[in-house]
Amino acid sequence: MTLLRTTPAHPAYPQLIRELDAFLAVTDGDDHAFYDQYNGSDDIKHVVLLLDEQGKAVGCGAIKEFATRTAEVKRMYVAESARGRGLAGRILTELEGWARELGYRRLMLETGTRQTAALRLYEKHGYRRMAENYGPYAGVEESVCMEKRLD
Repeated sequence: MTLLRTTPAHPAYPQLIRELDAFLAVTDGDDHAFYDQYNGSDDIKHVVLLLDEQGKAVGCGAIKEFATRTAEVKRMYVAESARGRGLAGRILTELEGWARELGYRRLMLETGTRQTAALRLYEKHGYRRMAENYGPYAGVEESVCMEKRLD
């Protein structure tokens, strides 16, 4: 498996995002339209792709600037065929390293209460639930906002 730092313009990224969105449409249920409006790639500049031994992209993640020294983790996904091998953790670790190199000191993210695997992943990697949800997720009970200091 190979990690590739790239941009949303990479041709493999849109396919993975379509798979992610289809997965989230099922797990989010009736709430999907609300969350989907905040998951575009327009403002994303930094994408990590995970390529299998044949060079096929099987996972992705991104970081998006939120504030001067804070970035948001976005679009984390591993294809169903590649799950259960710790690959999401590899993507997340690569994103954290890249964020540090770019000068970010804090990462934050939003996931849903129904995303139990994502919650376990982030907790395992040192992310802690924020006292209050940020931005558009403020007051949304199904949202879980988390953060990690990179200092």
